[in-house]
Formats: sequence, C-alpha cells, structure tokens
Amino acid sequence: MIYMLCRNRVADFSRWKAVFASHEAAHQSAGLRLVQIWRSVEDANNIFFMFEVASIDKAREFIGDPEAAKAGEASGVIDGEYHFVAGAGAY
Repeated sequence: MIYMLCRNRVADFSRWKAVFASHEAAHQSAGLRLVQIWRSVEDANNIFFMFEVASIDKAREFIGDPEAAKAGEASGVIDGEYHFVAGAGAY
C-alpha cells in the first residue's frame, strides 16, 4: 500500500480544516483516501495528514493542479511538503 504523508504549516487550523474538508470529493476523485490528521504538540498550526493513495500519477496530478494551490492559499497554508511512502513492516 502506498501512502502520501503531508505536512502543512497554516495560519489557523480551524480555517484550514474547513477548506480541507470541503475538498473531500476532489481528494476521492484523485484516488486519495484520508487516513488520519495530526497536529503538532508544540505548534497546533503545524499539521500532518496521511492519505492512502490509489494511483501515484493521479495524486501527483492533483497536487500539481492550480486549483489545489488556490485551495492551499484560501486555507492559509504557509508552507508544506508531501512524501509518498510505503509500509516497511514491523520492527
């Protein structure tokens, strides 16, 4: 299974979450299924979230779409990053 692990530093978590939630259908269309959202203990506006990815190509297309950048701007994203990861098994 492939996942996309993301981090966003945002101006305001509540605003970010509202915009993020409003894009659920777009996430699903891109083959992304939200697994979890976490907030940093030290900075509640530093957010981590993970999607299960059906297609890396579709996920990359979604991330590169100018509409995704507009949504990030509207939600108050200051900076962010994403990584495609796969389970490495138990230690």
